[in-house]
Amino acid sequence: MMHEELVKLEQTIKQARDTWTRLDARRQVLVDQLEQAEAKLNEYLDTIDVYEKARVLLQQSAEYAREQARQQMETLVTNALQYVFGPLFHFQIEIEDHGNRTVAEFYVTTEYEGVQIKTKPQDSRGGGVVDIVTLALRVALMETVQPKVSGPLILDEPGKHVSNEYVYYLYEFLKSLSTMFGRQIIMVTHNHHLTESADQAFEVSIRDGISEVTPISTA
Repeated sequence: MMHEELVKLEQTIKQARDTWTRLDARRQVLVDQLEQAEAKLNEYLDTIDVYEKARVLLQQSAEYAREQARQQMETLVTNALQYVFGPLFHFQIEIEDHGNRTVAEFYVTTEYEGVQIKTKPQDSRGGGVVDIVTLALRVALMETVQPKVSGPLILDEPGKHVSNEYVYYLYEFLKSLSTMFGRQIIMVTHNHHLTESADQAFEVSIRDGISEVTPISTA
């Protein structure tokens, strides 16, 4: 009798462990999905933040200063798009006054078989265009706003949605930005092509909960 009860108890424990294992695996899947969703949300909010800062700058500027700021932003972002994706890309800012409000909308235009196509950055050629527009707008804000923002340009995974065929042009553009505006660029990236473009590069790894920093050659 005692033996039968022990067997049943062991079976119950095994079933409970199996159930726990399945539920724990499901929980981990949900945790991973939540982390991915939160990362996408933070990326979206960061992009929206840059756009809103540009809109506020344009809205609060006097008409002449606003036009100058618009032209500077359009020129810099257009140069960035053309540097990376080619000469058919342009960036446009359309400004309209609605009563006491100034509304600024951003567009990317391209040409296809002689036809001009105008879309919002987030709808243009996947995430790569959004990355470049956001990066260039961020730089434009730093260079346009008064008093001027000083210091280095700090980037976290710039161009992570830019396909490999355009990454070379991206890091050449970053080098030109650094030279043009005299700003140091500090960048965190997993892309080895961007790493190779740096004057100095370091690999950060975690071992036993401790971060280890190792210089890597970019020659």
